[in-house]
Amino acid sequence: MSSSDVFAASAIERRAVADLVEGLDQSQLGTASLCAGWDVRTVAAHLASAVIPSKGTFLVAALRAGGNLHRANEAVARDVARQPVVDIVRALRCHADSRFAPPVVGPRGPLTDVLVHAGDMRAPLGLHHQPAAAHVQIGLDFVTGGRPVGFVPRGRLRGLRLAPDDLDWRWGEGAVLTGRGIDLLMAACGRAAVLAQLDGPGLVLLRRRMGVGSGR
Repeated sequence: MSSSDVFAASAIERRAVADLVEGLDQSQLGTASLCAGWDVRTVAAHLASAVIPSKGTFLVAALRAGGNLHRANEAVARDVARQPVVDIVRALRCHADSRFAPPVVGPRGPLTDVLVHAGDMRAPLGLHHQPAAAHVQIGLDFVTGGRPVGFVPRGRLRGLRLAPDDLDWRWGEGAVLTGRGIDLLMAACGRAAVLAQLDGPGLVLLRRRMGVGSGR
């Protein structure tokens, strides 16, 4: 897909997150997400903060964090999470068409971020997560090629062959790992909770690398 197609896919997924968050009650918003240390509201706030036009807030947070981008990202997400939910939803909708592409990861990084974080919110709430197949394939292409800095640690997928059962897409050589494309994407990005949805001889290897027991 072209960059324009990727940006369009990101816009669709951001609006879907806005629709999701708008329909949640306070208990659901306060539910722990799959993103360690963040509840559903904070995950939504993170996605909103990523598309707000001014990056001044993040730069200030980065300076305060001594240049630690992870800590800066955490601070900004928690700050935005203090805003009314209606404002978080509005930001996601109004800026869904943002064409900001971070250095190194490019436009596919933000799309992958939305896809994975949407799953982080939906899974603990027992809500089905099935993004468009074309969007998931972009995410899989991103995490298995190029430089998915901040998404997949070096070596996590080495020796694995990813074979989603709902996509005409294959990657890698080695022990086969099967399952839905979105679950493979989330597992690649470190979400151990979805490992139970995967199968194949590659599962043992991935569990070991993620420090997770057999689960079976």
